[in-house]
Amino acid sequence: MSLKVFSLRERSDLIPSVFSPKFDGLWPNFMRQNQTAKLYFGKAVFFDYLDYAFVGLIDEEVVARAFGVPFALNVDGRAELPDGGWDQVIRWAHEDKLIGRKPNTMSALEITLAPKARGIGNALAMLGALKTCARNAGFDELSVPVRPNQKQRDPRLPMDEYIKLQRADGSPVDSWLRTHIAVGGRILKIAPYSITIAGTIAEWSSWTGIAFERSGMVEIDGALVPMLVSIEHNYGIYAEPNVWIRHAL
Repeated sequence: MSLKVFSLRERSDLIPSVFSPKFDGLWPNFMRQNQTAKLYFGKAVFFDYLDYAFVGLIDEEVVARAFGVPFALNVDGRAELPDGGWDQVIRWAHEDKLIGRKPNTMSALEITLAPKARGIGNALAMLGALKTCARNAGFDELSVPVRPNQKQRDPRLPMDEYIKLQRADGSPVDSWLRTHIAVGGRILKIAPYSITIAGTIAEWSSWTGIAFERSGMVEIDGALVPMLVSIEHNYGIYAEPNVWIRHAL
């Protein structure tokens, strides 16, 4: 059956399903501890973004979700897409709302598919919904801080080297990068600290199931790069790099 896509403004009744354990459980637990995310997904603010949030259905079953955020670029202090990537565009959007600044562009934040919905073009359908949303809002591009799917297999390899890895046909080895480029996306740069997550050693142990015993760079399941652990100062920090890709509309 084909995927049907609706904004969450149209199908607000599906919000609980979109945030059900079925979807949240597809992400590593530590990735759900980002504090900046509350400026978008928090109950007090998410209603403002329902026109930029989408749900994908097959036979009325929720199998996909996608989120985007509008913000102002090329204003004071915002000459280019930020090194702070995912986190920063959410902060910019929140600031714009507070001061009444009109957005002039849009960033995707996430596309997540249930396993049964993968590999049959549904990711492109959800990306297409975000593109159409941006176009209908009067924007001429959609930017995406892409989280490369297979990067976690080689967390020690710098991201700027990873994106240069190619298959025999010259396309990226990473399937998610490849998908974006195949439909016209253009790699702009790395966002070196796109998603930043900090916590105490005890918190990180609860998020990962790891008993941290020494300081240094530590690899954790589901992470694109190692995290920094300081036993002496009782903190751990994960700074995830993403890849800024721009889609002209």
